[in-house]
Amino acid sequence: MMQQKFATLNCCIIIPTFNNDHALKRVIDGVLQYTQNVIVVNDGSTDRTSSILEQFPQIQKINIPVNTGKGWALREGFSQAIEQGYHYAITIDSDGQHFPEDLPLFLKAVEEFPDSMVLGARDMTREEVPGTSSFGHKFSIFWFKVETGLTVSDVQTGFRLYPLNAVRQIKGIFSKKYEYEVEILVRLAWKGVKVISVPVQVYYAPKETRVSHFRKFRDFTRVSIANSILVFVALLWARPVSFIRGIRKKSIREFFREYIVNSKDTNANLAKSVALGLFIGVAPIWGWQIVTTLGLAHLLRLNKFVAVSASNISLPPMLPFVIFLSYLIGGWVMGAKVSHIQYSEGMGLQWIRENLVQYLLGSIVFGIVLAAVFGPIAYLLLHLFRKKHV
Repeated sequence: MMQQKFATLNCCIIIPTFNNDHALKRVIDGVLQYTQNVIVVNDGSTDRTSSILEQFPQIQKINIPVNTGKGWALREGFSQAIEQGYHYAITIDSDGQHFPEDLPLFLKAVEEFPDSMVLGARDMTREEVPGTSSFGHKFSIFWFKVETGLTVSDVQTGFRLYPLNAVRQIKGIFSKKYEYEVEILVRLAWKGVKVISVPVQVYYAPKETRVSHFRKFRDFTRVSIANSILVFVALLWARPVSFIRGIRKKSIREFFREYIVNSKDTNANLAKSVALGLFIGVAPIWGWQIVTTLGLAHLLRLNKFVAVSASNISLPPMLPFVIFLSYLIGGWVMGAKVSHIQYSEGMGLQWIRENLVQYLLGSIVFGIVLAAVFGPIAYLLLHLFRKKHV
């Protein structure tokens, strides 16, 4: 039955391995009970791995001559799986930590939530869990939430189901080793892929027999650097874009009902949010408007959704008009003659550079005027409209 389900979902198993000959055969035997769609990536092993793999002619093998890192092994496995037309790939470590008996949980989850990323969440509170693993577990969960806004039970698990179509669309991956699993998970979440967790069993061998290729200082440093880069990108781009994407998925009626009519904010607070958004929306800080609006709304305890929505005044097709009006207002303030100016859709960065001072001054004055005019108007409308819904 499970063999058929793997075939129906077009799912394969990818096993990256490096010098785990003590457990590799047992892991392969276990997954073959569920599917023959198995890809083993031998990442430059120097033990008995090659001879063990020869015992399984029915599985696919990828041999990397020199050990490159788990991330690179996974990337090679994904490339092979995508090339062969698989829709999903479940990765399982070759050290015997995971139980193939949990494979059906991943298929059940993806049947309920197609095209999702499914994480096998381990119980990291057990006594045999190494202290460094427990710390890394909590560390990664915290940073994943900072980077994506999502809370999951286990970020470091190697037992995962990947939606390969989404993986194929991720470009510019910079990680090659353990930090790859952090980067790919974060970037899939940024693309809007749903991330869900299923509880799985975990086995940690006694300390004296435990084999780990995770180099505590070097690899933890690499993971930390990767998280630092991802946090930087998240704060400047990914989180604001995700925020806006969430707003735009809602209809105008849904947005109005959820964030205005049913909002717990006062009318004055919502009006101030509109005023802030309009001011920042025309401010000459291109590329930073959404981030600035979110930051100021948070500091001033205003409604972030309303403020960011109002800041969208500078998005196409309004942008050329905003620039042009800012320039006109700047000329008026400076006493410049502006009667000869002709509006042109060709105005852009070069045009702004040539008229920078006039534009900067005009945009600031324009923003103040918009905030001063439409803030009170928003307050009056909210007072009248929301009063009817009390």
